[in-house]
Amino acid sequence: MKTLSAALVALLTACATVHHDYDYASEPDPRKSEYVIGVSDHLSILVWKNPDLSADVTVRPDGTITMPLIGDLAAEGRTPTGLRAEISAQVAKFVRDEGAIVTVAVTAVNSYGFTVSGNVVTPGVFTSQKYVTVLEAIQLAGGPNRFASPAETKLFRRSRDGALRTIPINYPAVLDGSQPQANLALFAGDQIHVP
Repeated sequence: MKTLSAALVALLTACATVHHDYDYASEPDPRKSEYVIGVSDHLSILVWKNPDLSADVTVRPDGTITMPLIGDLAAEGRTPTGLRAEISAQVAKFVRDEGAIVTVAVTAVNSYGFTVSGNVVTPGVFTSQKYVTVLEAIQLAGGPNRFASPAETKLFRRSRDGALRTIPINYPAVLDGSQPQANLALFAGDQIHVP
């Protein structure tokens, strides 16, 4: 019995200290780049000195918005800076004032969602008004349940080309701070699975 207990303790210790050979630093961090607009986000678009051309809009399911005089514009997948440049160019066709200043502000983030599945207390799809890390996402799901193998957690992420990548996450090592580099910030659409 003593040998079995020692083996069990050794096994649990080994599971808790698993360090995956993955280059976490190569993963992009959405917090270090401009926000990318998504479906259902609310935008406030102001055209200085032209309130009739200004609008508060919601990005429709097809990814577009509608502006007075300009019509439909693609907004999904663009940054506010990129959208502002296009709106400025379109507004210039109707406004003679060379100094027409356009601002685009995201006033409500509704497109940022991620999934936490597997052996967590409350699996599901979660949304947030701010970027969430792996640790925060699993905590939002109530943490691993008693059947979980949290050291074998996986983050599934799509690359820009559509390829699905699997990123290993040792949740206990992230939780105790011994592997902070694995506490990645999530992109919209990321999926975390706790086996």
